[in-house]
Amino acid sequence: MKTVDVLVIGGGINGVGIARDLSGRGVSVILCEKDDLASATSSASTKLLQGGLCHLKRGKIRLMREAMTERDILLRSAPHIIWPMTFVLPHYKRLCPWWLIRMVLSVYDYLGWRTVLPKSKWLSFVGTRIGQPLKLLFKRGFSYSDCVVDDARLVVLNAMDAYEKGAKILTRTECIGLDRHPKEPGWAVTLLDNITEDRFMVHAQVVVNASGPWVNKVLSLVDEGAEKYGVRWIKGSHILVPRIYQGEYAYVLKNDDGRDVFAIPYEEKHTLIGTTESDYDGDIEEVRVDLDEVEYLCGAVNRYFRHQIKPEDVEWTYSGVSPMIDGSECDYILDAEEHHGARILSVYGGKITTYRKLSEQSGDRVVEMLGRGRGAWTEPAALPGGEGSAVNFETFLKTLRREYGWIPEALILRYARSYGARARAFLRGFKRLSDMGEYLGDDVYEAEISYLVNVEWALTMDDLLWRRSKLGLHISDDTRKNIQKLLKNILTKKGN
Repeated sequence: MKTVDVLVIGGGINGVGIARDLSGRGVSVILCEKDDLASATSSASTKLLQGGLCHLKRGKIRLMREAMTERDILLRSAPHIIWPMTFVLPHYKRLCPWWLIRMVLSVYDYLGWRTVLPKSKWLSFVGTRIGQPLKLLFKRGFSYSDCVVDDARLVVLNAMDAYEKGAKILTRTECIGLDRHPKEPGWAVTLLDNITEDRFMVHAQVVVNASGPWVNKVLSLVDEGAEKYGVRWIKGSHILVPRIYQGEYAYVLKNDDGRDVFAIPYEEKHTLIGTTESDYDGDIEEVRVDLDEVEYLCGAVNRYFRHQIKPEDVEWTYSGVSPMIDGSECDYILDAEEHHGARILSVYGGKITTYRKLSEQSGDRVVEMLGRGRGAWTEPAALPGGEGSAVNFETFLKTLRREYGWIPEALILRYARSYGARARAFLRGFKRLSDMGEYLGDDVYEAEISYLVNVEWALTMDDLLWRRSKLGLHISDDTRKNIQKLLKNILTKKGN
């Protein structure tokens, strides 16, 4: 039975963030995830790192400041997968009074004076490119700045950093038993390899339960009634349609029910629209977008934009479930408990913007439990791909273009955006496209797919085409078949 300081359960953003934080403190870590990294909630977000404007509207100043600070920290740490975007709020008479919105945004600017992003503005839409896609009803509005993020890649980069600092990352590995170790302090944890169906044991001094919507299910393995907080599941759904406007800015659409729906430029030729929010009591292993949600999101767009959309226009959908803590207005709660003399830290809630702070606070708690480990370290640290010259993305992109001038412009941009400085890991030594192995079609080469399998834990086509990348939106059926064949060959050689 392998012994480890900490076993982290859950390969979403909180789990990998905590694994990264603890590994950098000199603590031995194993992370297990029953499916793929970011296979649930953490790849089903609206792809935003928000500075907390919604918190300000509710009077939660501390949460707003924390979100704004964390957004700027993350922007510095991974500028290849996180970048600023302007958000436009169209205004008309049925919305909040003009002066009230202006006042809220002014307070937002004042409280966030240290942010690196531009401040809010009021806008006249008449004769402008920003106003052109909107119906004539909308003659003015506001803008503010936030960030967009490739959420699934953010998860993978944290897992990579944890691994490079000594953590063991076990995907497709499920925790099926949590028992007090019979002889030593800590836990005897039973893990199931969901590929081979083999079972094995791990002795962990501390367990971190970062399983998101499954947090209470994991706690039920400890003891009946071990669940301390009730969890509500909130379903959020998104749709993707062919791009409905030009320009690299997003729109915030206030719907009739008072909720915000975002329209965001996505993957060059598409517009991402979301999200819905509704209580969910179904099977969280099978979350799907409903037709009424599609119609709801289409309706929100059609109230604002000249270009009308309908359900038949939808090219892709995704949906996820977020855990909300019953009876609490906190974004997250870290609950440290001792069961039968063994210690477990359970993470309730959490948002992608503040995952690093949550992970740091979790690391502090675990180090205190263990009685050893270094202090916090992640605030100034870059994530994989954001090191060195990649701190300034535009400068890095120019450098990469010079280094690999033989790579087509669209492809080098995709490599830079997806992998940052780590693109050199699979390009090093190549001098021409033919050096990159088999050409699979649609600017996809063997070198990239091999990297994703061998370095980033990709095992299935969904891993490759929808989480490690969004190639699923861009490639032909022939390219898909070629990737499938190559993936099978790589996995066969690896013995998977």
